[in-house]
Amino acid sequence: MQTHGFLSRAPRKIARTAFHLAILVAVAVLTGSAVALFLWSLDRATQARFDHPWLIWLMPVAGFAMVWCYQRFGGRSGGGNNLIVEEIHQPAGGVPLRMAPFVLIATVLTHLVGGSAGREGTAVQIGGALAGGLGRRVQLDADSQRLLLICGIAAGFGAVFGTPLAGAIFALEVLMIGRIQYGALLPALLAALVGHWTVTAWGVGHVHYEISFSGRDITGWFGIDVTLFAKVALAGVVFGLCARAFAEALQQMAALWARFVPYAPLRPVFASALIIALVYLLDTRAYLGLGVWSAIPSDPTLTGFLEPGQSDYTSWFWKFVFTVITLSAGFKGGEVTPLFFIGAALGVALGGLLGVPTDLLAAIGFVAVFAGATNTPLASLVMGIELFGAAHAVPLAIGCFVAFAASGHSSIYKAQRIAQPKSGGGWHPGPALTLEQWRKARAAARRGDGVSGG
Repeated sequence: MQTHGFLSRAPRKIARTAFHLAILVAVAVLTGSAVALFLWSLDRATQARFDHPWLIWLMPVAGFAMVWCYQRFGGRSGGGNNLIVEEIHQPAGGVPLRMAPFVLIATVLTHLVGGSAGREGTAVQIGGALAGGLGRRVQLDADSQRLLLICGIAAGFGAVFGTPLAGAIFALEVLMIGRIQYGALLPALLAALVGHWTVTAWGVGHVHYEISFSGRDITGWFGIDVTLFAKVALAGVVFGLCARAFAEALQQMAALWARFVPYAPLRPVFASALIIALVYLLDTRAYLGLGVWSAIPSDPTLTGFLEPGQSDYTSWFWKFVFTVITLSAGFKGGEVTPLFFIGAALGVALGGLLGVPTDLLAAIGFVAVFAGATNTPLASLVMGIELFGAAHAVPLAIGCFVAFAASGHSSIYKAQRIAQPKSGGGWHPGPALTLEQWRKARAAARRGDGVSGG
């Protein structure tokens, strides 16, 4: 009887699995195709800005228009990455399909006029919006919808950077500090791989990052250079503090805009004035856009920091400032590529101070600041290995894990939750709370009975 029951249920289980697999692949292919279009458009917009420097003067108009359109027609799309994370934790109104075209167009427009922004947030929102829209279309249940949203994040991240392994882990790790849903790892990996393959099939390439420092250059007992690793750990603390400062500055600046400029469409107008003033004050446009490449060979760029023998002590700070002003005011785009720039530039500065090869420390800073700002040390490590090679795995791991610990309970994603505080003996309220809720609860506990936390 049991065998007969199993055999009778088997076709339904196979059909159900095949159905979910088809939906997953469809989301990944659609996401990869949309990301390919996005990357192509981003390249064209960046080149247009290089060719026509006067486009920067359209920044106030572009900023006003995009924020007004989001308010008038965007609905919940303005929630961005945080909305997707919230919908995975507690499904409510769903992730609107319109989020995908809105964020794609707004991000390209941001880069066209010179806003300092990235692309990861856009790709993740494209994946989440397509997953949410298709999931509602086929009437998935709540658990299946959550899984599909995770796969949408993985597909978008893997597609935009060409790092599918990191994309799969990021989609799980970003949801909650101290807990990973390993049951979703295989679907997320499949989605990230398909998203990446789709971008490649469209003929859209990714930036190739490499450093000259070789893992064979590490000397010492059993290939362990204690002095080098100690310096990397020290740099990791600085990377983590920088990541924390970035996340805090982004939130505080957004609060200041809301307080002093109540009408949201005017915020990017004032931000544009600040950015344009800084451009002419510093006499450089190096901190506009992605910062991956520049029309001027002498400009500081992300790829340039990874070359050996670099010396630069200020670029990380100015990219930090330009990005916080841009994103806090309402311009669209991700935070991650600017974080790569900030981390790599800071690595160059620290390399000169600590006597560490600057290309190695730039590569570590590239992923370590990202790890600290997003609380995703495993995904950051895997990304570093995918981009720079496994020979650098140990110093990359030290940098990422130390930066994660040093960044405290801060994040560029305020919807991220805490399952387990970073400090093992730290105060814990019980159920998983968002970072914002957790910090308020901890502050209340400290006022009430003096309990200290991590």
